Amino acid sequence: MILSESERGSDSESLEQKRSKTSDITHTAVRLLAGREHSRRELVDKLVKRGWSESDSHLCVEELANQDLQSDERFASSFLRSRASKAYGPVRIRLELKERGIDRDVIEKAFLEESVDWLEVASRWYGRRYSDMPVEDIKERAKRQQALARRGFTHELIRELVD
Repeated sequence: MILSESERGSDSESLEQKRSKTSDITHTAVRLLAGREHSRRELVDKLVKRGWSESDSHLCVEELANQDLQSDERFASSFLRSRASKAYGPVRIRLELKERGIDRDVIEKAFLEESVDWLEVASRWYGRRYSDMPVEDIKERAKRQQALARRGFTHELIRELVD
């Protein structure tokens, strides 16, 4: 068992109390992971918000990753599937994964493994949103293009759908 600086620092704190503290943070982290996958950054941030030190949180998450209880790869794949099912595009999903601390290589690997048909995702959303209403003028076309861009679809895909 690895003890952090704060756990080693106090002579008055018994070894049993130190183990209990480590057990508590691990229990909390595992409970969070039981609900859904989390990136390392998300998990550390949540543990720190619950009152543990950043160093203790990093050590705990590292240990969970070594035990394969936490995985950025699993998180990226799960997140990608979830957001694609809600009709978000690849540009937005990449950005959101990056904001959650996922490395570019892991993001690209998830996109290759999941192989989503982005045209299908975009056209399903576009059909629900605009039904069979034809584009009447340039202003309406621009409005639809902007809506698709906000959802994170590429310009090529947008042109293919709207034009």
